[in-house]
Amino acid sequence: MVETIQLMLPDLNKAFFQTLQMVLISLGVALVVGLPLGVLLFISDKGLFLENRPIKSILGFLVNMIRSIPFIILLVGLLPLTKLITGTTIGPIAASVSLSVAAIPFFARLVETSLREIDKGIIEAAVAVGATPWMIIKDVLLPEARPGIIQGVTLTTISLIGFSAMAGIVGGGGIGDLAIRFGYYRYDNTVMLVTIVVLICLVQIIQLSGDAISRKVDRR
Repeated sequence: MVETIQLMLPDLNKAFFQTLQMVLISLGVALVVGLPLGVLLFISDKGLFLENRPIKSILGFLVNMIRSIPFIILLVGLLPLTKLITGTTIGPIAASVSLSVAAIPFFARLVETSLREIDKGIIEAAVAVGATPWMIIKDVLLPEARPGIIQGVTLTTISLIGFSAMAGIVGGGGIGDLAIRFGYYRYDNTVMLVTIVVLICLVQIIQLSGDAISRKVDRR
């Protein structure tokens, strides 16, 4: 077993950094697109200061539609788009396209949920003193929802790690690809065990870090 682990270390090291690459790229896209999308879903809802039912309905439908598609189907269905954007359908960069599409609505809903936990009285007070919508978002909503948003980032990151493992099925690379090619197809239980342990450790580190940061920024 020890000899097997030593032999697979170079492949494991490469797969680990491929997984990190996929997760970081897609998480970055989710933050850039999903955060404002989640804010827009919230502030356009009924009774809020930028209420707009058509926008709320259209965005809500699109978000729910993407979230309702199982990731493995989304991964295969977006191969033409992946080819168009990256020029290839294999490798961690290509897999990041599908991961990003899956992560954006997921994170947006988490942001919306975090914003809904804010006391409506705080928002009403900001509106009453004449704060602009941008000031309310920047100085009230985001600071108040910061702990929940950080937890959302943590949950999204962990979900992306699981999704990235599925990307190995279509040659996306990463730890999932290593587990499938060497562990499943070659019936090597040692490889499967090592990849599982690595994923568990990675998820635990991310979860503990996210919890610690969330507690630190919680002003309540």
